[in-house]
Amino acid sequence: MDKTVVLYPGLAVSHFVPMMQLAGVLLERGYAVSVALIGQTLERNAAFGAVVRRTASSMPSVRIHTLLPPDHSLDSTPPSLSAFFLWYLRLVGSYNGRLHDFLCSTQRVHAVIVDSLSVEALGVAKELGIPAYTMYTSNATTLLASIQLPSVLGAGESSRASFKELGDSTVDFFGLPPMPASHLLSELLQDPESETYKATMAAMYGIPEADGILVNTFESLEPRAVAALMDPRCLPGRVLPPVYCVGPLIESPPGEETIPRHECLAWLDGQPDRSVVFLCFGSVGWWAHSEEQVREIAAGLESSGHGFVWVVRAPDGGVPDLAALLPDGFLERTGGRGLVVKSWAPQVDVLRHRATGAFVTHCGWNSVLEGVMAGVPMLCWPMYAEQRMNKLLMVGETGVAVEMVGWQQGLVRAGEVEAKVRLVMESQEGRELRARAAAHKDCAAVAWKHDGSGRAAFDQFLAEVERRQPRPCGEEATDDGRVA
Repeated sequence: MDKTVVLYPGLAVSHFVPMMQLAGVLLERGYAVSVALIGQTLERNAAFGAVVRRTASSMPSVRIHTLLPPDHSLDSTPPSLSAFFLWYLRLVGSYNGRLHDFLCSTQRVHAVIVDSLSVEALGVAKELGIPAYTMYTSNATTLLASIQLPSVLGAGESSRASFKELGDSTVDFFGLPPMPASHLLSELLQDPESETYKATMAAMYGIPEADGILVNTFESLEPRAVAALMDPRCLPGRVLPPVYCVGPLIESPPGEETIPRHECLAWLDGQPDRSVVFLCFGSVGWWAHSEEQVREIAAGLESSGHGFVWVVRAPDGGVPDLAALLPDGFLERTGGRGLVVKSWAPQVDVLRHRATGAFVTHCGWNSVLEGVMAGVPMLCWPMYAEQRMNKLLMVGETGVAVEMVGWQQGLVRAGEVEAKVRLVMESQEGRELRARAAAHKDCAAVAWKHDGSGRAAFDQFLAEVERRQPRPCGEEATDDGRVA
């Protein structure tokens, strides 16, 4: 009978894709893989739904099960952008009963791997005696900061001000450089008595409750944070479970014989090597740029004189009207050296194209890894979630990026866009960025080869899964997960 691992991914492309890459590796090792999904979000999030359908088509061996809505489920549309994270946590929590029923109906479950924003589900698996692991789809640096957040301000008379009150003052985390409080999750920059703040802290506190944590990174990219996660001092008063750096897990580019080639790739074929700047800001349409910001980017790109492929989204998240958004005559004046793409482009293919020389990114971790694996220097423009912390890592320890100044004030001016594009594409500093990016690309390429760090970490994880013996529903288990 098959040994089954159940995956419970997050409800966004950036959380789903790494989990499905993990599914592919599990299949190669002889495991059956079942995926439990909250179906409410598939209709609301078109990009997420498209990726799920593509996965179902390309990985027929993976059994994808859509959980039925609970009797008292939340509306599938969040009330507002500012309330999104709280809504998300509540939505996922409302499905714990459905997940319980699904696990009981699935035979021979050896392990459950849940998304790091679904940590309440760890209790569901543990109640059934099933080893439960967390998949942290960002990096070791943000994981290290996240698990320390519930205690880093202190308590009682020794407690410090709230993160909101600290502003740009730094927060000290074990194993990390000092971090400006303003770069933490926006949900933590609220009143500490607010529901959002408390729910976010509870989610961070729950991550170490897993039997192990899988992280989508590789050791040589973040040696300082990885070493700190192995040090008991990183989580005073608690025991951090084993951490497995199983990355890089990113989506493989589709084969040209199965999917029509995007027009931007044919355009890139005609450009000189490393001559084009690629601008793309993730898969979540809510955080599209304002009309004013779009015009500033356009003016900066035009003044830079460099080639570009620019993915533009409408400020309302719909299909952009380029004639209305872009400056008059911009497309005509830049038509010989630039290409504007509406809403979406095959990012992995574009980054790996020989003509791409730089990447302007929102610093989502999937995008960062895709840039690293392509060996392309990056220009950081963080927008939401943990991207501000990712920016610090990219500009600091890894040294593969520069920062677009102005994002924190809500507007990056045309002069800054021009200056930073020229810096990366023309200057000695840009050449040094490119050299470091190439070095990290080489390390990423070997992480999953024989004796590579990612493969070794995954082997250790599988050995731990095999060591633990799950039990059928209803049986009692000992503290280490074995059947009593």
